[in-house]
Amino acid sequence: MTMQLGTVERPLRVAIIGAGPSGFYAAGSLLQQKEVNVSVDMFDRLPTPYGLVRYGVAPDHQKIKSVAKVYERTSADPRFRFFGHIDFGEDIIHADLRRHYDQIIYAVGAQSDRKLNIPGEDLAGSFSATEFVAWYNGHPDFADLEFDLSCKAAVIVGVGNVAMDVARILAKSADELRSTDIADHAIEVLAHSNIEDIYVLARRGPAQVKFTPPEIKEFGELANADVVVAQAELALDPLSAAEAAASTETQRNLEHLQGYAARTLTGKERRVHFRFRVSPVELIEEDGKVSAVRLEKNQLRADETGYLNADGTGDFETIPACLVLRSVGYKGIPLEDVPYDKRSGIIPNDQGRVKHAESGEPVIGEYVVGWAKRGPSGVIGTNKPDAAETVATMLGDVPDIPPAPQPDPTAIDGLLEERQLNFVTIEGWRILDKIELAQGEAQGRPRVKFTRIEDMLEALHAEIHLKG
Repeated sequence: MTMQLGTVERPLRVAIIGAGPSGFYAAGSLLQQKEVNVSVDMFDRLPTPYGLVRYGVAPDHQKIKSVAKVYERTSADPRFRFFGHIDFGEDIIHADLRRHYDQIIYAVGAQSDRKLNIPGEDLAGSFSATEFVAWYNGHPDFADLEFDLSCKAAVIVGVGNVAMDVARILAKSADELRSTDIADHAIEVLAHSNIEDIYVLARRGPAQVKFTPPEIKEFGELANADVVVAQAELALDPLSAAEAAASTETQRNLEHLQGYAARTLTGKERRVHFRFRVSPVELIEEDGKVSAVRLEKNQLRADETGYLNADGTGDFETIPACLVLRSVGYKGIPLEDVPYDKRSGIIPNDQGRVKHAESGEPVIGEYVVGWAKRGPSGVIGTNKPDAAETVATMLGDVPDIPPAPQPDPTAIDGLLEERQLNFVTIEGWRILDKIELAQGEAQGRPRVKFTRIEDMLEALHAEIHLKG
């Protein structure tokens, strides 16, 4: 006779792939509910948890990072385990999870960026904003990237909050950044930056930007940079004016931009230029790297749905620049043996329940949260209700799912040890966390991050918390 799932005798066994905000919100939601007895194992490719809170949130936005305290409470639950430095698809595969877990949650985010698809995009000096953010935040995969800041200008394509972050980091002085947890290698490069002009390019108009009012407001408070906005580029066509009238947030953005347009420049060391209705059409090469960006001016035209498209006018200009950072959207990457929708770049799902891309039939026992579920939208907190929706779907499915054949929690430890894999437990992460915080305190900073996996593992080798 099969034991009922979700009881004290036979807890529901759940694996979560990905240790970012959406994964932690899903774990928290599962562990807080009372109806079903649950145990949660979380896997991440990196030894460190918290995903974008650690590697995406700007170093000068420490307050946002305090959300990690919520995740710490979740990880303190005795029914929760963390397996860091375990790569899904390599160290552990889909078939392993199906054997050991009743339900699987994919919390893998949107790890790939969208391209501009213009000539010269692959030249040296052209990067995604994601790469730049990960580099200055000390992500081990990006610590060795090299950014040339020797010329006078940088161009950022896109007007979401990530574009705002990279523009602000380029605009700030090294002294302003030294009190943050920015990676040491990034401080060294930024301290020697020759960048004086930072251009932020919007394909459409000021009523269609994706950044939020607090983000644009911050530019007016920079010690080291003036903001430059051309009054003519703030003019709104009737449809844009109607969009703006319907959104308080858009109105606040426009007020900030109008304020900058009316300001007199104060002669600060750097300038941040916000440009509207312009699209890069080519990155111009010199000596094998980017030397300039060719722009086409746009006009907005509504399609049959009322969406305002940016159409080129045939009027061009060129901005000399040695660094181009594109921030025009993100998409997930396919996982082995997991459905994937190429068009939307997400794991196809219905309220978090994974479904086959072609047939639309549900994949029994498999679920998705966060950007991998809905696409790259919202802020960190958006993942909380998103995860709660998926968890409600999961709990509703419990009576109908077949139990995993090998649910014993010790079986996973045995499997990983058999494969001679070094995995980092939550206790191991806490040791790394303490080391980083202590090094930060010594320098008057929030923390000094490890930026290499081998250094993290070496710091743990003396501890029993590194298994294997």
